[in-house]
Parts: sequence; structure tokens; C-alpha cells
Amino acid sequence: MASMMADMVEYLAKALVDNPDEVRVEEHDDNGRVVIRLDVAEDDWGKVIGKNGRIATGLRSMMKVAAVREDVRASLEIGD
Repeated sequence: MASMMADMVEYLAKALVDNPDEVRVEEHDDNGRVVIRLDVAEDDWGKVIGKNGRIATGLRSMMKVAAVREDVRASLEIGD
């Protein structure tokens, strides 16, 4: 079952990209830290990264707020 953080990242990413069907979010545990991995279509990388990484930073910030609500440590990996 996906956490609230993974669901939120998937929802936001699908709203940002041109190919929402190609958005993939995976979640796994890495020594007590929840790691959420976001993959999108190659043409959509710029849309989830943003100028100077601003959108990616925003996604990470929102995810960390959700992590605090779930009382876990979390990180977001985008792409490779």
C-alpha cells in the first residue's frame, strides 16, 4: 500500500506532465528512511525538475511535510 507521500507525489507529477500515464512512483524502505522514486517520460523531465530545480525542490518540500505528518524520515529521488 502506498503512503500518503507517494500518493501526493504521483498526483502532483501527473498534473505537471504531458504524459501522465507514464508517471511511475515506487516506494521502499532504506534503513528506516522511506525513499520515494519518481520516474516520468523522457520528454517530461524538465516539467518535474523546473528552472534551476525549483519544481523538484517544491515537490521535495511538500513530501517532507507529508513525512512529518506520518512521523517518518523520507526522501524523493527523481529519475536515474
